[in-house]
Amino acid sequence: MKTMTRKLLLALGLCAATLAAEAGVRIEHWQAPSGARVYFVESRALPIVDVQVDFPAGAAQDPADKAGLAQLTRGLMDLGAGGMDENEVATKLADLGARLGGGADTDRASVSLRTLAMPDKRNAAFAIMRAVIAEPRFDAAVFERERARTVAALREALTRPETIAARAFWAGLYGDHPYGRQPTVDSLGRISGDDLCAFHAARYTARTAVVSIVGDLSRAEAEALAQQLTGALPAGEAAVPTPAVTLPAAGEVRLPHPAAQAHIQFGLPALKRGDPDFYALMVGNYSLGGGGFVSRLMKEVRDKRGFAYSVYSYFAPMKEAGPFQIGLQTKREQAKDALKVARDELLRFLAEGPSEDELKAAKANIVGSFPLRLDSNRKILDNVAAIAFYGLPLDYLDTYAANIGKVTAADVRAAFARHVKPEHLVTVVVAGE
Repeated sequence: MKTMTRKLLLALGLCAATLAAEAGVRIEHWQAPSGARVYFVESRALPIVDVQVDFPAGAAQDPADKAGLAQLTRGLMDLGAGGMDENEVATKLADLGARLGGGADTDRASVSLRTLAMPDKRNAAFAIMRAVIAEPRFDAAVFERERARTVAALREALTRPETIAARAFWAGLYGDHPYGRQPTVDSLGRISGDDLCAFHAARYTARTAVVSIVGDLSRAEAEALAQQLTGALPAGEAAVPTPAVTLPAAGEVRLPHPAAQAHIQFGLPALKRGDPDFYALMVGNYSLGGGGFVSRLMKEVRDKRGFAYSVYSYFAPMKEAGPFQIGLQTKREQAKDALKVARDELLRFLAEGPSEDELKAAKANIVGSFPLRLDSNRKILDNVAAIAFYGLPLDYLDTYAANIGKVTAADVRAAFARHVKPEHLVTVVVAGE
């Protein structure tokens, strides 16, 4: 038995290595009879099927006075569906060796499933996923319990400086824009079980569904699965577009807190999905603060001055302008000095851009590590689902390395000048002196 196990593990390892070595991913795309858009990658390397269904039902769709509705709705969908209560859903999935996942972020809500590909396993797992998507029960007792749990978790989170900083930063970036809506104890208290039912009926529709499938299925089997998962949903209307983001005026918010460490965040809304400057910004950010110990921020803030153990920067592209952010923690008495060093380094990078050596190192790291983003079905699914939901080109993965390779230092400077404007930088300091 041990020998067989070792052989199986060796085979799985070889399969994973083969996947990692493949630079390209062939994505097939069609529209299901239900109206859902479908994206499929056939992969026979492992006897596994990964599925994700996305809907434009994230927090940006919350009513202004009921922030938290999208997350509560998605959270309760797993906790009872069709003829199954929450225990039956969990027990049946465990018996099948299947895993249900997903959640709701700002733009989208997702339901995902990983199952073995054998028909007796996968068909039963697909039936549970269909029920979760189309027939959530939203039982009253479960709703009251989960809302109370969410309120308790929020109350606890609001005592932590990192949560306070993140919420203040997000509010400073987006204000009254739908991206700025964040759950509060009051907004959660205004949400009822009927609100969940109405939100699900309006937002989880066939016309807005995006189905991504990766794994050991044929095209015909994938077509049948996509229709099975979305055929029982109401047709629905086209997705409500998210309004454009208005850039905030520069400002600084300081919030008191007894923590020993100051939490510092600054940035601005900067990047939409599909923006042609994406590649230049990714390359430049690696040199600025995304490259860990080789980044400029790390060298200036940590290595030279010892202000922080870690400092970072990143872009988070979204359907509308997602944030560019620089963040660090430092002793509260040196918060002012650490913030000045980080700001000065950003301004220097905006003026100078990366050196040729930095540019070369950034591109080598990004291109060299790219296959690791595709070395499992799950990772491929994550990429395919993002391509599908945000309408990126089907050859996005095939051309990614080449597009990174084309970036020049002048491209980086120009892209940062267009997207990172100091007159719109919002700064939040929690627990600083």
